[in-house]
Amino acid sequence: MYELSSILKKNKEEYIKNLLDFVAIDTQDIGFGIEGGREKEGQLYLQSLYEKMSVSKIIVDNMDEEIIQKSMKVYGEGNPNHEYKDRFNLYANFKGKDGPSIMFNGHVDTMPYGELSLWDNHPHKPIIKDGKMYGLGACDMKAGLMAAIMAVKLLQDAKIDLPGDVIITSVVDEEGGGNGSIQAAINGQHADGVVVCEPTDDELIVAHMGFVFLKVEVEGKANHSGSKWLGVSAIDKAMKLIDALTELEHDWLMKYKHPLLPAPSVNVGTIIGGNGASTVAGQCTFEVCIHYLPDVMSKEKIEEIFKETIINRSMGDDWLKNHIPKISTYQSGGAFEMERDHSFVNSFTNAYNRATDKDIKIVGSPAGCDSRIWHNIAKCPTIQFGPGRLEQCHAINEYVEVDKYLEAIIVYANLILNWCDKDRI
Repeated sequence: MYELSSILKKNKEEYIKNLLDFVAIDTQDIGFGIEGGREKEGQLYLQSLYEKMSVSKIIVDNMDEEIIQKSMKVYGEGNPNHEYKDRFNLYANFKGKDGPSIMFNGHVDTMPYGELSLWDNHPHKPIIKDGKMYGLGACDMKAGLMAAIMAVKLLQDAKIDLPGDVIITSVVDEEGGGNGSIQAAINGQHADGVVVCEPTDDELIVAHMGFVFLKVEVEGKANHSGSKWLGVSAIDKAMKLIDALTELEHDWLMKYKHPLLPAPSVNVGTIIGGNGASTVAGQCTFEVCIHYLPDVMSKEKIEEIFKETIINRSMGDDWLKNHIPKISTYQSGGAFEMERDHSFVNSFTNAYNRATDKDIKIVGSPAGCDSRIWHNIAKCPTIQFGPGRLEQCHAINEYVEVDKYLEAIIVYANLILNWCDKDRI
């Protein structure tokens, strides 16, 4: 620990600069990946880092729609028909001794930065101010991914042999629903333990909720507002359906309990309807995100309950029962839960304590991520830990605390030594 700390202190400016350079690269998803993504330059940058680190093997895995379609059929996971031009995963394998292997997983893509004028500094011109690195993707999740890479470099700089293979999977299209990790898992990437390096606010996440994005299209009858009674407002009808969904959420709140996760939730995130105030709205569309619990719920069950709720409410309305709303799912991801007494969890808590002289809190997360893929599809023991706070994800003036980035490097390095040591007790 002390030797690693001294090497980190000696080289920290280099490690910080690598993250600054990474954040400066525009790697955003476009239209949640449906319209493509700009991850290529970010992946090429990481490849150049690996090649300077005596990497044993690098695999470039071009995204393939057939893999996603296969995953949807076999695992019920995947988000189809995304644009994959110049989008590829990158896998780096650092060969170690014959101990257990470990994988660090992170996504290269970011959400778009939104309204540029709201940012204090350009999102792709990262700066460090008051101990915080500001820039798009600094927290979500370039700091975590770079910390994993720098953990390997730290051990190399300290002249410490890796006790087992260390694999780093940098994937694309996570913000589009996780297609990058889905392809990586199906194409055979695997390890004896996986760390998803998403920001966790100095906590260890061993469970997260599943998510389903649904769209409801409501038909009305347009008419001049001066004779409002001759039309049927699709907005009014949509509000009745939303009220029914609110009641569904209340029922779930009373029914479902989990030691690490909140009750399932129903969030109406968008509503668009009508053409003008002088016209009765002839159409209305609203979009919903449902977060659900592992084991007791599933995507299929959520879709079934959602459809039943919309149809049952529609049957109680003279207009809607003859104009049933159109319902569609446009993005989804499963829930995840790891055994809290697993040896990989224990190895991490020991490594964290050794690196920080603190005990870590084990929690669940309401936000879904790629942890589910490595646990549910690849069947790997999986945990989630990385520098940064959830509240900074997708935020204007996104930042990560530099000391937490450096601390994550030490934690990851200790985990490699602890987990991959085949003689550990």
